Amino acid sequence: MSAGAAIDRRGLAVTAGTFVIWGVVPIYWHLLKTVPAMQIMAHRVLWSALLVVGWLALRDGLGWLRRLAAQPRALGALALSSVLIAFNWGLYIWAVNAGHVVETSLGYFINPLVNVVLGVLVLHERLRRLQWIAVGCAAAGVAWLTFSAGSPPWIALGLAASFGLYGLVRKLVAVDPVGGLALESLYLFVPSLAWVLWAEWGHGGGFAGAWPLGIDLLLVFGGVVTAVPLIGFAYGVRRIPLSVVGLLQYIAPTLQLLLGVWFFHEPFDGSRALGFGAIWLGLAIYAGEGLWRSRRI
Repeated sequence: MSAGAAIDRRGLAVTAGTFVIWGVVPIYWHLLKTVPAMQIMAHRVLWSALLVVGWLALRDGLGWLRRLAAQPRALGALALSSVLIAFNWGLYIWAVNAGHVVETSLGYFINPLVNVVLGVLVLHERLRRLQWIAVGCAAAGVAWLTFSAGSPPWIALGLAASFGLYGLVRKLVAVDPVGGLALESLYLFVPSLAWVLWAEWGHGGGFAGAWPLGIDLLLVFGGVVTAVPLIGFAYGVRRIPLSVVGLLQYIAPTLQLLLGVWFFHEPFDGSRALGFGAIWLGLAIYAGEGLWRSRRI
């Protein structure tokens, strides 16, 4: 799609809505704070797998699985990407319920620039001067946050690195986004089911028993909260320019930051604001340079 083409309004609305959901989802996981993070993660995988695989089966039978099975390289790559997304989801849920929503937002602010660095290191892409400046600003922001806090922002860096590597793996293997998500979910299904069963057998589980019905329903609906935005993103990203997607993606961490400060009342002092400011400057340079170039094409 060329930059000058009319933007698909439905695609724009769905993509923006997806990022809004991802931006406010910390509130959802916070409602489950009485449940251990690993159990939330396991239930999230189980119910999203059932939803996505069931939807694909109704739409396409086993055709989606046969197409993936015909690509041995894709099977191995999706096994790796399933581990990366599981780590990302687990770390995110734990961080939200441990009171680190602001730092999770930092991770997703950093993520686009991590993608740039991975492009240079792995795909041997070449950066333009303004892109190097953008990366330098972000690196300076992370360095300042590390210096002021006395330790690196490990949660933010873990989220940014895992999601960046996940995106790289998915970029290197050409598969249908929803089918790929379904296979990733199937890879994670058995270990997640094993974890849930182990927890239910006297290790802190309470599904359909000790926990209130509301908690059980939230765990089940967590599959919808996981799968629907991913399907919406796959729908929308094919219908609008990537330059627009690149700008819309900052909706999610912006909302997460606002929630962290105003809803969860996490600290955000001048020192932390300075580090965020350097990263935001880098993002503004990066996004502005990309938008300017896309309009010239």
